Amino acid sequence: MPDDFRTQAEQDFYKAKTKAFASSIYRMLRPSFSELMPFDQAKQLIRPQSETYRGVTSVPLEKIAGSEGRYRDFNRFFFPKKEHLKARWTGIDELQYKEVILPPVILYEMGGVYFVRDGNHRVSVARAKGQEFIDAEIISLKSEIHLDPDMSIQDIKRAVIEYEKARFYGETNYPKVVGTDDLDFSEPGRYDTIREHVLVHKYFLNQNMSEEIPFHQALFSWHENVYQPICQSIDAENLLSLFSGRTVSDLYLFLVAHWDELKRRFGRFVEIEEAAESFKSQTKRDRIGLLGYVRKTFGRNLQKK
Repeated sequence: MPDDFRTQAEQDFYKAKTKAFASSIYRMLRPSFSELMPFDQAKQLIRPQSETYRGVTSVPLEKIAGSEGRYRDFNRFFFPKKEHLKARWTGIDELQYKEVILPPVILYEMGGVYFVRDGNHRVSVARAKGQEFIDAEIISLKSEIHLDPDMSIQDIKRAVIEYEKARFYGETNYPKVVGTDDLDFSEPGRYDTIREHVLVHKYFLNQNMSEEIPFHQALFSWHENVYQPICQSIDAENLLSLFSGRTVSDLYLFLVAHWDELKRRFGRFVEIEEAAESFKSQTKRDRIGLLGYVRKTFGRNLQKK
């Protein structure tokens, strides 16, 4: 009988592994259908505010979307992808055939979905056996951003950016103050940087004021006298064409950083038009240098072959 359990467990493993291979065809259409979500990357994007132990509860397996350390070993449905998982996987499957009660898995909950901290193989076996729920100890990480099990890391990034934009616009009344909706970023954390820029601008404006000006007044002045002129320089130099997937707001931050670096390097005031032209030239030089390096390196490797 033990041999029968072992044989059945091995058959179950290869069935699950075959399902992992078959489902990989979705990768061409949507990566989130193929890859488990890496917990550390998702956590870095979400930046949860606190952590709470919730005890043991029953969790829907379909809501387990990622793993802390084994996200490369299983696909999005927790089917095993690699042969070295066989011994541990079949051992757990055998225990289930013998009706041995296994301890709860340990999961992180964040934004309404779950990530495996301990028990990846148990989750995998449960999914392969068609279970709908699994007992789990839950560590909940507080997040204002709702996640979906079908999300990829890129989907989470977009959700974080949308959340940050809505929060910034709500707190500053940005569209009403400046009269337009023209702040869009391709990376999280940029709206906090804009707030810092406005506060610096506010500080300098206050140097010539008898009373401190309100934030909304500084925001309007920053938009009219800093942001828009820089965006006009970006448009004049057609800088956006050099950065695929980026936005004008992204380029504003890139150009400001370059502008500050030029002022430090030259020890004098630099016109924004000069900074934009310099930034464009440097970007092109860097691209040409990188392209030459790639051609030289890979060309040499191809000759060796």
